[in-house]
Amino acid sequence: MKGVVPESMLIVGEHLNQKFGVPVEKIGVIAGPCHAEEVAMERLSYLTVACVDSMMAKVVASMLKTKYIRTKTSNDIIGTEYAAMLKNIYAIAAGIAHALNYGDNFQSVLMSNSIREMKRFIKDVYKMKRNINNSAYLGDLLVTGYSIFSRNRTFGSMIGKGYTVKAAQLEMKMISEGYYAAKSAKLINLKYVTRVPIIDAVFSILYEGKSPEKIFKRLVKKLD
Repeated sequence: MKGVVPESMLIVGEHLNQKFGVPVEKIGVIAGPCHAEEVAMERLSYLTVACVDSMMAKVVASMLKTKYIRTKTSNDIIGTEYAAMLKNIYAIAAGIAHALNYGDNFQSVLMSNSIREMKRFIKDVYKMKRNINNSAYLGDLLVTGYSIFSRNRTFGSMIGKGYTVKAAQLEMKMISEGYYAAKSAKLINLKYVTRVPIIDAVFSILYEGKSPEKIFKRLVKKLD
């Protein structure tokens, strides 16, 4: 499971710890970049196993390792879980941009700004030493933002083409996690007030019914 638990507004690991008393060292997070479709086709894929207990992380990582799955470990259980939620929002933004005929040049700027925005958000929520360019953060963001298998990018593309949220959800017949993540991130950020123009833009389009064209014209001026 991943994402924010609605009744507590906590990511799953935090919820298990704070609401059920599960010790932090007993919580582990498995992160990508790793699309299930490519695992099924036995294409080379990568997993990051995050756990405070480094030995436990290594044990789980060794169990998941195969000839086509490479694994690594991390001690950033909170950061990797937040990254797994946030990257879906940025993938929706990438899909909207594609549908609005923004080209590859803009997409690269969007992704560059997305990883920096993710870094600011996660740092404010849970400050610790981490390299945001590692696979669990930047790698997972890129594959979700660019892959043809990305449900969130597909959802964003439909929104950019003029579909309503409900119509896009019905036609996809799959869950776009980024839709729910956008609201969760927006609410969580009421506490931290981190500068997150891309999350704000996606939220405005999905939940306030704002025009994708108008919102992205404003967003362009906030990116560098």
